Amino acid sequence: QVQLVESGGGLVQPGGSLRLSCAASGFSFSSTAMNWHRQAPGKERELVASISGAGGSTNYADSVKGRFTISRDNAKNTVYLQMNSLKSEDTAVYYCNANLWTGRRWSGYWGQGTQVTVSS
Repeated sequence: QVQLVESGGGLVQPGGSLRLSCAASGFSFSSTAMNWHRQAPGKERELVASISGAGGSTNYADSVKGRFTISRDNAKNTVYLQMNSLKSEDTAVYYCNANLWTGRRWSGYWGQGTQVTVSS
């Protein structure tokens, strides 16, 4: 059974930092690319960052480049999102995501989300 459990969200002042974690289980973590998405109130969910299975390749949305860093620890089956220089527009629910081949099709799996609020 695939499980993704996010943690680390909270309230932070503009310019502050947070580190999100996503603990994964139920699939071959080290061979699976992982993604962080976010959804702000009234907006569509957007892809924030991605990392390859081995961690050697990463991609970021333009809005977070230079401020956010995605990383992973395959020994702990965990993916992280380090968020620095946070802005009010980063306020959103952040979701961890894995897309897995089920043998017949790709299926997307999601965590429950963790709220990040950037406010003074």
